[in-house]
Amino acid sequence: MDAVLIPGAGDPPEPRGDAFALVDAEGLVVSWSAGAQRLLGYAAQEVQGRRAAGLLWSETGAEQLAERFLTGPSGLLGPARLRSRDGDEVAAVLWLHQLGPVAGEGQWLIQAAEAADVQEADLRLALLRGLFTESPLIIDVFDAELRLLAQNTSQCRVPGFGQEAAGRTLREAVPPGLMDIEAVERRQRKVLATGRALIGTQVHGRDPLNPDLEAAWSETILPLRGGSGRTVGLAHMVADITAEARARGRLAMVNDAGIAIGSLLDVQHTAQELTDFAVPRFADCAYVDLLDPVRSGAEPAPGTSAPPVVLRRAAVSMAARGGESATVAPGQIDQLASRPDSPAARALADRRPVLLSGDALYDEYPATGERGEALRRSGVHSLLLVPMHARGTALGTVVFARFHPTRLFEADDVLLAQEFVARAAACIDNAARYTAERTTAQSLQRSLLPSYLPELATVEAAARYVPAPGSTLLGGAWFDVIPLAGARVALAAGDTGKQGLQAAVSMGRLRTAVRTLADLDMPPEELLSHLADLVKRAAVYRGDTPTKATCVYAVFDPLSRRCTVAGAGHPMPALVRASGEVEFPDLPPGPDLDLQGPPYESCELTLSDGDRLVLCTAGLLSPGSEDAGADGTGQAVHRLREALSHPGTAAQPPTPDRGSDQDPKQELEAACDALLHRLHSPDRTGDAALLVARLRGLRADHHATWKVAADPEAVGRARSLVGRKLSEWHLEEQEFTTQLLVSELLTNAVRYGEPPIRLRLIRDRNLICEVSDGSSTSPLVRRALETDEGGRGLYMVTQLAGFWGTRYHARGKSVWAEQPLLPLPP
Repeated sequence: MDAVLIPGAGDPPEPRGDAFALVDAEGLVVSWSAGAQRLLGYAAQEVQGRRAAGLLWSETGAEQLAERFLTGPSGLLGPARLRSRDGDEVAAVLWLHQLGPVAGEGQWLIQAAEAADVQEADLRLALLRGLFTESPLIIDVFDAELRLLAQNTSQCRVPGFGQEAAGRTLREAVPPGLMDIEAVERRQRKVLATGRALIGTQVHGRDPLNPDLEAAWSETILPLRGGSGRTVGLAHMVADITAEARARGRLAMVNDAGIAIGSLLDVQHTAQELTDFAVPRFADCAYVDLLDPVRSGAEPAPGTSAPPVVLRRAAVSMAARGGESATVAPGQIDQLASRPDSPAARALADRRPVLLSGDALYDEYPATGERGEALRRSGVHSLLLVPMHARGTALGTVVFARFHPTRLFEADDVLLAQEFVARAAACIDNAARYTAERTTAQSLQRSLLPSYLPELATVEAAARYVPAPGSTLLGGAWFDVIPLAGARVALAAGDTGKQGLQAAVSMGRLRTAVRTLADLDMPPEELLSHLADLVKRAAVYRGDTPTKATCVYAVFDPLSRRCTVAGAGHPMPALVRASGEVEFPDLPPGPDLDLQGPPYESCELTLSDGDRLVLCTAGLLSPGSEDAGADGTGQAVHRLREALSHPGTAAQPPTPDRGSDQDPKQELEAACDALLHRLHSPDRTGDAALLVARLRGLRADHHATWKVAADPEAVGRARSLVGRKLSEWHLEEQEFTTQLLVSELLTNAVRYGEPPIRLRLIRDRNLICEVSDGSSTSPLVRRALETDEGGRGLYMVTQLAGFWGTRYHARGKSVWAEQPLLPLPP
């Protein structure tokens, strides 16, 4: 048996009468003990000179045993079936001891111990063989000084620590760097000192057969006790669990990937999380190439992407050494991977990973190419390309690379890579779908907000919408600038008090309602009352509780330079004088647009040219739950006043030396940005809207007003007055149409209205004719019959004017018609 025996394990029993025989080099019995005679019944003279093998039960067993003890070393021979003198079978266990040569020839001492039966002997031999010759365990025996006494042979021994290491310690025999000798000896001394075994300690180090690779072992140290019970040595058993450790590591890596990848609904961030997770834990280099639609956040087209494809680098992670990924920077198209014959294109089309190692790798990427040169320069010896799919749709590829001296990718590594790439693919797909939906929602919100502000002669405006910091939800803040009849302008801002897509939809409905009511030329307080009714009705129809929707509405008349303001639960606007002084209307905001509803109140402000009106939502003024009231006492008002008084904000007019050179529109935009910057707070939880309007009155020579008598003959005189005024304005081309409009409007006022009657002609961005009278009767457009003598006046107005309408006031109404200004002749 090919074994190095450990003292005490498999030793023959002490003689004390047991059977033994002395056999010469020819296999003949030379000496026979009394114990042997008692065991088999043969007397010494009966067996001396006979072949020892003839005492075995079978001839086959005799031949095998004869070959073993004649050619093998000393030690345990194992169980045997012997033949007694009476012909009976005797079960025994045999030991062989080689003796020195006698007369030039060697002799063997065969010792036998009777076994209960052959099965027991077989079990004893199997136990010894399993432990010391066939066991996968590395078994070493040390003495109390930690010197190696013996070791089994069924193992791949650490270089330099085989049988030649007998009598030396681990520190003296094991090559440096393969294991932590200090830790091993510390555990050995602990077992010697306590007498308690250490079982199943996991040890990590370098693979003895390949020091470039890591390995893992399970170490058990057992105390060996002498007859007195004192620990006299150690049995050190080590099992190679590298494969099991790698399997557990792969499982842990899959679990960790589920935690580390997909923390945000962002395609780029998720791709970077994947590469950061893989390096250096799984690979020395990793990069993600995504199809262009996926990388930009669009949902990819369903189905498998067939060549040619366009793959763009999304994320890269690199270990300390290597430079393969330097050939393509993040954001650039990977031209080589996008080729129809590239491994990446094949992986996408076949939906299977591509593993390239050694010669196959360098055949795929020749040294003459840029990528092949980079691979060789960085020492890449193994490349794994894993296609990324989700819901049957191709997303891109993930490439993992390993440099020398790490091990090559194996089949288990391919399965592992597929696991966490699948996890990343699901997250990237979710992020792409979320981005697409959010982009759609943001487009919807942008479409519900003014895409541009109207260019007016009397109002210059700049506005900003800012979403909640760090929030992915849509908001309900809004603003608007609405041109009204008679050159007047409405300024509005509001908030639905909610977040999410529903907030954006509610904001769009609220803003549309304000524009619709504004076209009716209602006073601000009346408009808010109607708006509150609409909000309540909508809530009742949907079965919802009305939300805390707010609105502020201001109407500026450039002819009188008066501004009427009303608010519904909204911060009142700030009035910034041209001198820089900041004022707030002496009017508390009314109730929210909810079940409380009206009454609402309004106040009038008299403005000068260059004054500015600042409207902003509560989310910009109140980061948390601060008071957003604008009565001059709230903290929000204090913040706004302080921000407006800062240089560069809306309260600071252009300096004299810059006022003539700087574009007024650009100056207002810069002031709006500065104010927004001053009001910004990281604690803000909602979105916000800001509107800054610089106001000026209409020039006196751009409008004219005449009182008209309630007499049909006065219509002709009014036509003449209008003709002379148009001549002054060099608008002779529009004289005929304008006089016709004036004639029809005044005729209706004389016939159906009440005094006083007034005619106003306004030259603003358009040419406006306005006739006011003391009657509140609504004019109606009707289709006159051929036999009717009248009834065609308002119909003619609708055909000649671009827009027309009726505005009601405290006493009577005003009917207006608007026509665009024709370009002046050269």
